[in-house]
Amino acid sequence: MSDLLRIAIVGFGEIAHRQHVPAIAKTSGAALVAVVDPKKMPPGLPHFRDLQELLRDGPDVDAVALCTPPQVRHAQAAAALAAGKHVLLEKPPGATVAELTPLIAAARQAGRTLFASWHSRFAPAIGAARQLLAGRTISKVSIIWKEDVRVWHPGQAWIFEAGGFGVFDPGINALSILTEILPRPLFVRSAVLDFPSNRAAPIAAEIELADASGLAIHAEFDFRQTGSPSWDILCETEAGPVKLSKGGRQLRDGNTPVVDATDEEYPALYRRFVTLTAEGKSDVDLTPLQLVADSFMLGRRRLVEAFED
Repeated sequence: MSDLLRIAIVGFGEIAHRQHVPAIAKTSGAALVAVVDPKKMPPGLPHFRDLQELLRDGPDVDAVALCTPPQVRHAQAAAALAAGKHVLLEKPPGATVAELTPLIAAARQAGRTLFASWHSRFAPAIGAARQLLAGRTISKVSIIWKEDVRVWHPGQAWIFEAGGFGVFDPGINALSILTEILPRPLFVRSAVLDFPSNRAAPIAAEIELADASGLAIHAEFDFRQTGSPSWDILCETEAGPVKLSKGGRQLRDGNTPVVDATDEEYPALYRRFVTLTAEGKSDVDLTPLQLVADSFMLGRRRLVEAFED
């Protein structure tokens, strides 16, 4: 393999076009050399209809970034690892928790990197929030994570299919942040999941979580928000509120701004990927995915009106 990490994006949807392409372009030591998608053909790059065609007929690649729906990622990741490629998994890393375990073993056996890329953990205010909360006693946490599915996931019917996660597709971003900034492991206590009568995945959810100390955490996820999205986490502490906003780009300690930055999480994510491949390491934290699985296990299903995109 060359010193340059040559990457192919597999699945050229909105997130790949809007985030992955410019992030790779900004990353020293990485280059986008091919795209795999059955329909979309970005100009100026070799294009292949499926992963097998890329592996058979494509240019030399060192890594693949899997931006396909989670229902198909396990088979693609297994094929890429078997071919000696490093693998970056968009979030959520798979449709189930159990399917990731053999991929971790396959990456170890192949001597390749497997990276479950919780991109929201790379938002600019997350590290500062973790440090700030480490010196505080937290009494309560509230999460409001709401957006318009028609704006942020246009035409993505798979998101409402079984294994597509529904509102947990963005909601898992909040859980990935929460498990990064809080000091103790979390577990789900109860959940209410709103399923449209014509869909197989929830459009909204309310979840109660806790840690071993009894810290109460309330989360609200909703795909039916109109206007600006709400991506906020509020931690009540003995020294006043600590609030993350805009998905982790802003941080306030009471009324004092601590961080107010632009969105650079995907370039930071790819810098991490380049470092992992250079060091021969993997990074696969399944905690956010486990919390989603537990929400489905404990969740009370509530039918709501049909959703038409």
